Amino acid sequence: MSGNLTQFGAQEPGKTQRLGVYGVCVEDNRILMVRASDLTEVPGRWFLPGGGVDHGEHPEESLAREFREETGLAVEVGRFLGVLSDVRKRADASLHHSIRLIYAIDHFEGFLKNEVVGSSDLAQWIAIDRAGEYEIAVYAQRAAALAGISLQSVK
Repeated sequence: MSGNLTQFGAQEPGKTQRLGVYGVCVEDNRILMVRASDLTEVPGRWFLPGGGVDHGEHPEESLAREFREETGLAVEVGRFLGVLSDVRKRADASLHHSIRLIYAIDHFEGFLKNEVVGSSDLAQWIAIDRAGEYEIAVYAQRAAALAGISLQSVK
């Protein structure tokens, strides 16, 4: 260890890391998903509602905020389901490390509405037995599996 504390936690050039939090919200054999917008590198792919944890923000507060932004729903965050971690190469050839905290959603209220300008453009309930018809992100499939739900995507 170098002893230079100013470098503690610094990222290497060409490498990024992000802590995100996502919720598995199920009702009547349907799961709530959001579709990636054209502002992302993967437009049209389906994700779980959630997103980045802001500096100083508790992950459960982040999840409630992200749900409001992406779906219009107020949620009660339930039990912690687990951590997912993966590294992928981005379009600019950098390596991005995603660390995702996954929670169950115990209760929600409000009316579903789409995010106007953001990383998603559509919030929708998807029948679990028809999930294979959608291009669902691998992390979302893995996250749903932590809750005992199989979301096998066609792609």
